[in-house]
Amino acid sequence: MCRTIITNGTIVNDGEHFIGSIIVKGEFIESVIKGKLPENIVYDTDRIIDASGKWILPGIIDDQVHFREPGLTHKAEIATESVAAVAGGITSFMEMPNTVPQTTTLEALEWKYSRAAEVSPANYSFYIGATNDNFEVLKQVDFSQVCGVKIFMGSSTGNMLVDSEKTLRRIFAEIPALIAVHCEQESIIQANKRYYTERFGEDLPIFFHPLIRSAEACYTSSAKAVELATRYDTRLHVLHLSTAREMSLFDNHKPLSEKHITGEVCVHHLWFDDNDYAQFGNRIKWNPAIKTYADRRALLDALRCGKLDVVATDHAPHLWSEKQGSCLKAASGGPLIQHSLQTMLELSLKGEFTIEQVVEKMCHAPATLYRIDRRGYLRSGHYADIVVVDPCKPYTVTTENILSKCKWSPFEGHTFPISIDRTFVNGNEVFSEGKACNRTRGKRLTFHDNPTQNKNV
Repeated sequence: MCRTIITNGTIVNDGEHFIGSIIVKGEFIESVIKGKLPENIVYDTDRIIDASGKWILPGIIDDQVHFREPGLTHKAEIATESVAAVAGGITSFMEMPNTVPQTTTLEALEWKYSRAAEVSPANYSFYIGATNDNFEVLKQVDFSQVCGVKIFMGSSTGNMLVDSEKTLRRIFAEIPALIAVHCEQESIIQANKRYYTERFGEDLPIFFHPLIRSAEACYTSSAKAVELATRYDTRLHVLHLSTAREMSLFDNHKPLSEKHITGEVCVHHLWFDDNDYAQFGNRIKWNPAIKTYADRRALLDALRCGKLDVVATDHAPHLWSEKQGSCLKAASGGPLIQHSLQTMLELSLKGEFTIEQVVEKMCHAPATLYRIDRRGYLRSGHYADIVVVDPCKPYTVTTENILSKCKWSPFEGHTFPISIDRTFVNGNEVFSEGKACNRTRGKRLTFHDNPTQNKNV
């Protein structure tokens, strides 16, 4: 069994950093060594990688991506986006159900797993989507093998808007899984849309987007989800939070392992605010919308103090042609997975977070929250999902080095102060020195302590 040593780097893990080495044997981390590497180990090693001056981090776990397959492969595929993921240091992803067909049946769910096993260099899991009428399907899912249930409590694709009160109550009360929710109140969004179009017409510029998909729409829906989760003791995870007001719904008085109500923030809501619409326009059009400077600062503060638990991307590629037009016509979403770790590390270098906090929110916390088996940490016996970062090598985003199929990024032209040097998935080097290796495949994520029987109500 092949043994690899990554040595002399600064290991960032479990809230500390130190110079040391990671010994990888086969798929797993054999040991983590502080300080100088013992000579007897060197002699019994197939490959030694000198990481002097570099950072060694656990692989990033992104709990919210849209890879568009099946049905929307003109703009993205599991193959292309998973390559972009490992190029950005993301070693595991969890993908959303609003594809064509939607992932709302067991057959559609297993098709995605089969496809990922064929083409993805990263590890993978897929949410099953809730609808108003697939409750019996959700009851059949083995949630030791599936990351969770996704509910759109706001406008969404096709019939995936769950607006039936009876269905919502049954899912929150009886499905023994993590419930991940997109929270925007559809009635408020539609009222705002009518208000602005009646006064200013249909051709509304991007500045109206956060007014239509407003902070009120987000808070009202998130508060409803939290109320349901509190009533039924549900494991609720609120995705892509975007407002200061929503932070009042979350607390930091318990360790993450004991929380039943958790929150995610995405890199674009930490990096951009509504002052950036003038420069970036539809490039930064997402749902929920990027909001005010005060909202962005509140999200940064909440992440630091532990009210927010996880950082993700909501990576959602569209063709550039689909991003054109008014705020009512341009597609919402964009590619982020290749540059999310660089974004967070730049924020840390600017003093917003420590590097240890970045690792906590992008590696440790997703593993803990989702109860992922042996990932998210650099520990003996864990899978060898590892990222080596060069903090002294700037990286400029260009069309030529964007690996997402859509070939554009809101970060085009930006120079990050750091580069992703190497990425390992299950002990296999899948990205190094700017190039992806397509010889190996990731594994299906599995989840422990996740009951498969109905909850006691």
